[in-house]
Amino acid sequence: MLIDRRSVIIGAVTLAAVRTAESVTPDIVEAQVNSPTERVLGIGGLFFRSRDPKKLAQWYQLNLGIDHQVWQQAAGPTAFTPFAMDTDYFGSKQQGWMVNFRVRSLDAMVAQLQKSNIEVKVDPEKSPYGRFARLHDPEGNPIELWEPATPA
Repeated sequence: MLIDRRSVIIGAVTLAAVRTAESVTPDIVEAQVNSPTERVLGIGGLFFRSRDPKKLAQWYQLNLGIDHQVWQQAAGPTAFTPFAMDTDYFGSKQQGWMVNFRVRSLDAMVAQLQKSNIEVKVDPEKSPYGRFARLHDPEGNPIELWEPATPA
């Protein structure tokens, strides 16, 4: 099954909308009854192998503002979606993961990265879920930037 980012994002946005709804429907109540009592609160960390962990952590901190010790992220939707083994979405077939970072202003982030001579490809397609751009860290790991659409 092929999953594209719009399917992932619409799922996250739909889930966020359901959670903020004022009324609870019978379907939601049934889903809650059939759910585990305890749930995870969010992603507590992203851990991955690196040829030079110290240098790569510095790159993420310098270019994306991520403190590699403890990073307090802004609240918002997070997609957690397995993809098929043969997906082209991450780029290389050997790439087992990709991270998507929410950004306040895609234009400002892209300009900041380009000022540091980092190649960023902005997706020209207009999406009801927001805007997207793609880059790679120094070790070739794919990074997607997402500026969520503002509510109308």
